[in-house]
Amino acid sequence: MVEMLGVEHFLKLDTEERMSGVRVLVGTRKGAFILTSDGKRERWDISGPHFGGWEMYHLKGSPVDTNRLYASQSSGWFGQIIQRSDDGGKTWHQPGTPPGEPTTMPNGMPKGESNKFVYDTSSETGKPLTTHQWYDGTQHPWEFKRVWHLEPSWSDPDVVYAGVEDAALFRSTDGGKTWHELAGLRGHGSGPKWQPGAGGLGLHTILLDPSNPQRLVVAISAAGAFRSDDAGHTWKPINRGLKSEYLPEPTPEIGFCVHRIAMHGSRPNVLFMQLHQGGGIFRSDNAGELWQEVRGNLPTDFGFPIDVHAHEPETIYVVPIQPYPGRYPPEAKLRVYRSRSGGNDWEPLTNGLPQENCYVNVLREAMAVDTLDSCGIYFGTTGGQVYVSPDSGDNWTAIVRDLPAVLSVEVQTLP
Repeated sequence: MVEMLGVEHFLKLDTEERMSGVRVLVGTRKGAFILTSDGKRERWDISGPHFGGWEMYHLKGSPVDTNRLYASQSSGWFGQIIQRSDDGGKTWHQPGTPPGEPTTMPNGMPKGESNKFVYDTSSETGKPLTTHQWYDGTQHPWEFKRVWHLEPSWSDPDVVYAGVEDAALFRSTDGGKTWHELAGLRGHGSGPKWQPGAGGLGLHTILLDPSNPQRLVVAISAAGAFRSDDAGHTWKPINRGLKSEYLPEPTPEIGFCVHRIAMHGSRPNVLFMQLHQGGGIFRSDNAGELWQEVRGNLPTDFGFPIDVHAHEPETIYVVPIQPYPGRYPPEAKLRVYRSRSGGNDWEPLTNGLPQENCYVNVLREAMAVDTLDSCGIYFGTTGGQVYVSPDSGDNWTAIVRDLPAVLSVEVQTLP
């Protein structure tokens, strides 16, 4: 009996040692952090800050090569830089800077690369795209400010998409060295009517259909959602069924402040959306052709992130936020809500989360899921906490508590 227990013990240890791990990529107001753990997700190694002092709007890894990471490094002083790592975040380089060219200015300050993102002005596709609508209703020229979102391709680690402010979609096919606008999106015809939300005119969501490389879905604050079925050449608005009490028209073609859209890779026609206050949670079962509200019993209709369980396509997660005053959790209780029915019926998940005096927010990019057998859910807050639930939301622990305000959270499941 003792010998048998010993064998079982060592088999268990061997299984744990071979267990898959996770790498959590966290972008904050003052740098990037990389959190790693084994499959148990109990003990964590924390690396960072990388690019300390910079706003790291988004980091994401390639699904083809887990060592390939892309990061958006931004500053109001120095501009935009794209960083790339080919070794899982141990070292980084600027792919847009040719070998031998300095990455700093003569005075030692960082040298931005905002000029890598140039709006299409060609006579064939870009010439008419000169202005969009400003806050006061007047026309305003398109001005590049920053990269909000990076989305690597499902099939090629060198292909990556970038959603930028002012809203446009760019693509790189050489690992981030050069970027070219897919101008058909702004050229859809509604571009001059696009108007920024409170946080700017940003393209923040890019969904790539893993089963159909021709299909892309994007979301823009505050223009709405759009879909392309020909690899980004032409686009159509997909906002029918959405509602907003702030719009002068009841059912406009564009103008919705979409906060986030999520999709399960096994069902690319089913989309879940968090819309601005007055909208709520919506789902579409036909790739955005028509949306239906599924807010159900949520305490508010406002929030930013939304995500889908890795193995249960009808299980979705949101973080309701009180819109006024303050944009913090209702009753100052931090609660993730889960629906196992694709919406309408929701349950609060609170075990391990602060249930009093909590006044943080959870931003649109700050939630992610891993693909381990017991699906892990992650989110970060503006208070600098990053939480993990290794059991699909039933129990939560803080991986780290005192980071700068968290802008984005992505997770990689490692072999």
